[in-house]
Amino acid sequence: MNNIISCKNVVKRFGSHTALNSVNVDVPEGKIYGLLGPNGAGKTTLIRIINHITVPDSGEVVFNGHPLTSKDVLDIGYLPEERGLYKKMKVGEQAIYLARLKGMSRNDAMEELKKWFVEFGIQSWWNRKVEELSKGMAQKVQFIITVLHKPSLLILDEPFSGFDPVNAQIVRNQILKLKENGSTIILSTHNMESVEELCDNITLINKSNVVIQGSVDEIRREYGNNHVEVLYRSQSPAAISGNGQVSVISDEEYKSVRRMVLGVDGKIVSSELLGLLVSNNIDVVSYRELMPRMNDIFIKLVTQGK
Repeated sequence: MNNIISCKNVVKRFGSHTALNSVNVDVPEGKIYGLLGPNGAGKTTLIRIINHITVPDSGEVVFNGHPLTSKDVLDIGYLPEERGLYKKMKVGEQAIYLARLKGMSRNDAMEELKKWFVEFGIQSWWNRKVEELSKGMAQKVQFIITVLHKPSLLILDEPFSGFDPVNAQIVRNQILKLKENGSTIILSTHNMESVEELCDNITLINKSNVVIQGSVDEIRREYGNNHVEVLYRSQSPAAISGNGQVSVISDEEYKSVRRMVLGVDGKIVSSELLGLLVSNNIDVVSYRELMPRMNDIFIKLVTQGK
């Protein structure tokens, strides 16, 4: 799989402060890539380098197989955390103006804007001034402007900020649709639920250094503790014999059934474990592997680095 962006040994300093210390990040095409880290970790600096707002002191950024240039910015859509719409301009007028800056013709911009305004149900906002919009309404407009020119790379910095749960889900669905249509998305967020729901891969930066990177599933498994949850029907705790492969961590009433958490040998596969449960006459209702949440992994790795 090709990488749309490769950051190779990127270093950026501001005076005596090192914002990025030999950072390496490869973002594969057609994926949603989470860029994570606490405030001040270096994420925003890296995003600005990818957007050619600033340049690294050393290292290289490769875009679609060639060294990143200012012209490549036309193929990048950037939604910054700090929003930047002109408050006195009308929504439609501003959307067309910003689309033209990204190389679109007025006619093409009008055609695409009509589609997006219908998609978001905001046709009536066209002649309203930005200052008349709520934070969430302005956020919708800026999201549309970011994706309007169909860039191959989208960088979304806290895209769900300011949205209620309904509108946040609308934007999540649009992000997934953009991925299906071939866009690559860098998602910078502190919302770990969104990371688990949307991201294929992540890089976690802390104190200017890459702490961990890889696929979300692999990272969650790496930091797991081989626990599984079994819901089963019984009036009393089950007795289970597992020949040392299984140990009962907890067993308690849970709604209309019982909930048992098992510690299992990492070598035992799901089919073998389910067979073992059945052989112990356990009436299984559901079974799932308990993997740690990204939020817990994030906290653990960041606090370890303090």
